[in-house]
Amino acid sequence: MTNFEKAWARISGGTRRESVSDELKTLLESVYTEITRNQAQLDSLRDGLERLLLFLTTPTGRTDANCSAVDLFFSIHDEWQGNWEHLPGNLAAVLDDMAMQLHDAVSDPHIARNFSSLPEQLLKRVQQLRA
Repeated sequence: MTNFEKAWARISGGTRRESVSDELKTLLESVYTEITRNQAQLDSLRDGLERLLLFLTTPTGRTDANCSAVDLFFSIHDEWQGNWEHLPGNLAAVLDDMAMQLHDAVSDPHIARNFSSLPEQLLKRVQQLRA
């Protein structure tokens, strides 16, 4: 079992009232692949983050289970042997904030907003990295 598969099993299981979307796995795996490369392809990483965050802004993607799973995925990055020290600071900051309060995006959006961790806020920051 790969490190990604172990992390996915941890974040997608559990006793949640709602299930984590199957689509989320593919989106997270593309980001994981770029983060864990020795030399990340920054355009591919930004594209992957943009697709992931865009999904979290949709009615089917913006669920407590999905937002909490993504938050947990980035929070446990040590377990999947991922770090983003090799990435530019502004991109690393987005990843840090995805592990901050994204889990509050549905249940307590005012808290997530205060930490710039709403999916829309994070998406805007990723899109600004292209400018």
